[in-house]
Amino acid sequence: MKNFVVTVLAVIVALMLVAMAGFLGLALLTALSGSGESVPSKVLLELDLEQGMIEYRSPDPFAAFMNVEIPTLRELIDGLDRAADDRRVVGVIANIGAAPIGMAQAQELRDAILRFRQSGKPAVVFSETFGEVGPGNTAYYLATAFDEIYLQPSGDIGLTGLMYETPFLGGVMEKLSVEPEMGQRHEYKNAMNMYTETSFTEPHEEALAKVMYSQFGQMVRGIAEQRDLEEEQVRALVDEAPLLGSAALDAGLVDGMAYRDEVYAKMREQVGDRADLLFMHHYVDRAGSPYRKGDTIGLVYGVGQVVRGPSGYDPLTGSQFMGSDSVAANLRAAVDNKRVKAIVFRVDSPGGSYVASDAIWRETVRAREAGKPVIVSMGNVAGSGGYFVAMEAEKIVAQPGTITGSIGVLGGKMYTKEMWDKIGMAFDSVQAGRNADMWSGTYRYSETGRARLDAWLDRVYEDFTGKVAEGRDMPIEEVQQVAKGRIWSGEDALEIGLVDELGGIDTALRLAREAIGLEPDADIRVRVFPAEKTPLELLFDRPESSDARASVVRSIRRMQSLAREAERVGLVNEQPGVRMRDVPTAQ
Repeated sequence: MKNFVVTVLAVIVALMLVAMAGFLGLALLTALSGSGESVPSKVLLELDLEQGMIEYRSPDPFAAFMNVEIPTLRELIDGLDRAADDRRVVGVIANIGAAPIGMAQAQELRDAILRFRQSGKPAVVFSETFGEVGPGNTAYYLATAFDEIYLQPSGDIGLTGLMYETPFLGGVMEKLSVEPEMGQRHEYKNAMNMYTETSFTEPHEEALAKVMYSQFGQMVRGIAEQRDLEEEQVRALVDEAPLLGSAALDAGLVDGMAYRDEVYAKMREQVGDRADLLFMHHYVDRAGSPYRKGDTIGLVYGVGQVVRGPSGYDPLTGSQFMGSDSVAANLRAAVDNKRVKAIVFRVDSPGGSYVASDAIWRETVRAREAGKPVIVSMGNVAGSGGYFVAMEAEKIVAQPGTITGSIGVLGGKMYTKEMWDKIGMAFDSVQAGRNADMWSGTYRYSETGRARLDAWLDRVYEDFTGKVAEGRDMPIEEVQQVAKGRIWSGEDALEIGLVDELGGIDTALRLAREAIGLEPDADIRVRVFPAEKTPLELLFDRPESSDARASVVRSIRRMQSLAREAERVGLVNEQPGVRMRDVPTAQ
């Protein structure tokens, strides 16, 4: 066994060295090559969305290495807007397929493609299939923004409609003798239900169905409008799906059946054989953003689950974390920069820590007090803590399909003593303080402990709803009616006053212009905080203050998490340091 552990550790060390060598090679290549190449005199831009896209490129060495060739949403949108007025660009050709793209991101990209088409330049989609033996709803919805759609002869269209499925572990918990001891404010705050129920509660089903039907209606309307169909026809086709390619062609969902080489050849006949191919994110790197001159608007990202400390990136899952230290520091930097006139705060988060959300909220308040308007642009989701950080903004912009709201709180623990008793494992303890056992899974809440949990839940909910009422200028009675932990689509959130306008970052930038007295289409310069760095700069970053240390702390914590995982699976016997306990969060 010892030899096995040594061998496994040796393999892990070797893999880490290979990864580090690859990262150093990438960093050096980036540092040496830069973006000095020019845009060809005649260029056909490519959007390869088979691997999807990311909201933004996290300032984390691991994220930079893992996502180096995955385009960001902003790169694609800036590229399309820049290309519309660039004489060198003769058209756009996209490969979408079963792109893993969220509803709101798809809507934002659709809007950018429709703006590009106003230039008169062709925009064409090729797809091998829209959902091979699986759904392809959002991918096809996105494709309908293009002039023409071509499907490989062997492909299908998985326009099967939406289904939101939720796992319930209530029965599993009962079999394991694990008892969730949790609380929520209020009945629509449904994240807890996964652990306590075996099916939807009535409020849970009501809220989820409302969002689903809202998004489905948006999808049907968008497809019908761009494919020159009636909405009833689209709904009927959905009920017949998945559709074979020939059936999709007969129904008018695609313009032709062709292979990739045939679509590219047809496109070249239209724009000219001498056009060079160039990926959109490389084009915008060479040509530059369309927002390069004029008054400066700061752009700050808040992406992922809200946590205390620095933002981070999990290379195992590809998940990002919105750290209060990092986002607050970025907002402060934008406020302190004398050239920045207003701030666009891009939020894409399902929520998380109440305390961390409150720390970020405070910086949006300080920005407004400093005379710098904050305009929030919401991505796929801005719920709970994701809405908390946004609610003080001067204006809030969401896509029709953005999931937002969830103004509520939940918290608690799992009581596991009976489970451990069944397998003969026992715990004993000594404690100082009546409530010292409050967060232990081997003790039930005492009467006092439960009262303290309820007081915490009530305080968070009161604080949340009170700040919504103040930030949105709504009577508290109206806020309490639309709160209760309920999620809403952006379309519905606009009607009840939780957001101000529907759109994406371009809409938020227009509102930022207006907030500082500019014309809606005035030239502006967009500056991202923190400034983007090369992989080499990220690797050797040495922060000199708490506002600048986030990237180094992220890297250190990533290595610590890998070490803890090695300990968990038994590859090492001991990992020094303080163990982190689970704490209640406002999710």
